[in-house]
Amino acid sequence: MRFCVLALCVAVLLPASLPAADTVTVEQIIAKVNGDIITRSDIVRARRDMEAGLRQRGVPANQVETAMKESEKDVLRDKIDSLLLVQRGKELNINVDSEVTKYLGGIQLENKIADPEKFQAWIREQTGMTFEDFKAEARNSMLTNRVIGQEVYSKVTVPRKDIEAFYEKNKAAFQRKERVFLREILISTVDKDAAGKAAAEKKAKDLVTRARRGERFTDLVRDNSDGATAKQGGMLDPYEKGGLSKILEDMIWDKARGFVTDPIKLDNGWLILRVEDHQKEGQAELSDVENEIRERLAQQIVGPKMREYLSELRTNAFLEIREPYIDSGAVAGQRTTWNDPAMLRAETTTKEEVAATARNKRLLYMLPIPGTSITDQRKSSSKQ
Repeated sequence: MRFCVLALCVAVLLPASLPAADTVTVEQIIAKVNGDIITRSDIVRARRDMEAGLRQRGVPANQVETAMKESEKDVLRDKIDSLLLVQRGKELNINVDSEVTKYLGGIQLENKIADPEKFQAWIREQTGMTFEDFKAEARNSMLTNRVIGQEVYSKVTVPRKDIEAFYEKNKAAFQRKERVFLREILISTVDKDAAGKAAAEKKAKDLVTRARRGERFTDLVRDNSDGATAKQGGMLDPYEKGGLSKILEDMIWDKARGFVTDPIKLDNGWLILRVEDHQKEGQAELSDVENEIRERLAQQIVGPKMREYLSELRTNAFLEIREPYIDSGAVAGQRTTWNDPAMLRAETTTKEEVAATARNKRLLYMLPIPGTSITDQRKSSSKQ
């Protein structure tokens, strides 16, 4: 049985060989953005992912509904924003293929899946998306980031005097306790026999030697660590005095940035620590927090600038939105009335593909793209 994926609510197009009794409407187009479309399923998935994201971040259940109501009004706006930015990236001939390849390769390496077919099956299992759809989402996300960086962020400057004024006004916020920042590599010995444990010890010693010779520690983490922090480059939460066991604290507390410990024997394996930074107690100097302040002030400027830029893209775009859906980022006076839906071309897909797409997805929070997060958007195109 075949389903009409881009069928309108009032009309379903089927192959002539199928009886009308087999007709099932499974999709509705609600917006057209230049040559691309947004479907009702896109909105439903975005809302579902939004709710899952709130729960993943630990938002109390009684606050999730309130947060959803506050954010839902902007779901269609954000979908339109995303399409406009991707389209603009293509107009600017921005190519992110090498970044996408590196990103996917990193995921494959981190999860130790050498076989390409098994890796693609793993992606589908983790996300509910085909590998090609997941790859397209990664490409679109990176393309969007590049456009924002090139067209918006690059034009934002924060004067030095503003940074100094913010620091003086908020000095109390930059009072710090003494803390140490560490990265780790864990070589597991769980379920290993004597030979496996000996091999793990040798591997740990070799990694220490390589790290002390200057190899990038985050690369060593990525390629070798069995710890839960491997996907974050081995970075641990900062420790205050007394937060570590006395043995570890004595080993690293007075060491300089870049110090790498000898392998440390644990019950479940061998631990290697690297000192990333050691903040002293007291008032942080402006030089220590200048970048943090600059980023904070830049964000305050970028928000309105970003909205202005997206409004400009809307002004130059062909938009049609079906009632009762509303674009909360609409430009005043721009006509976006839904027109001529019967001209849309129907496409079909199998029942199995529809079922695979419709099921709830587990979000890949462990696989972040810098500066953004991958949302579950499925984009197709339609000739106007």
